[in-house]
Amino acid sequence: MKKKEHKECMSALLPVKDTLDVIGGKWKLLILISIWEGNKHFREIERSIPKLSTKVLSKELKDMEENQLITRTVLSGFPVRTQYTPTEHSKTLGKVIFELHQWGVNHRKKIFGQTSEAESSIGA
Repeated sequence: MKKKEHKECMSALLPVKDTLDVIGGKWKLLILISIWEGNKHFREIERSIPKLSTKVLSKELKDMEENQLITRTVLSGFPVRTQYTPTEHSKTLGKVIFELHQWGVNHRKKIFGQTSEAESSIGA
């Protein structure tokens, strides 16, 4: 196999780098899945993900809104509530997340020899 030139290598790496910049980190995909699963309000999202701090959730939601993965809507009433909904653009990550889920299930089986109860929850 011939070694790739720098320019060829960068053209292969750049789209992956861009993707990781948008969805990378410990929390973004978990937050997105939580929203897909019906948790639309800040506290619902926060409670659905163990060990996620309020400060981090707030920052990640802002980043996700800037990258058009979610839409933030302020609902009038008392008290005023904020709702987060997934965008059509975020739904294009569905196949990627399903594949990550499958890989995680297989990895858990290989490394730990066990599966989790949540193993069949995505894509079912």
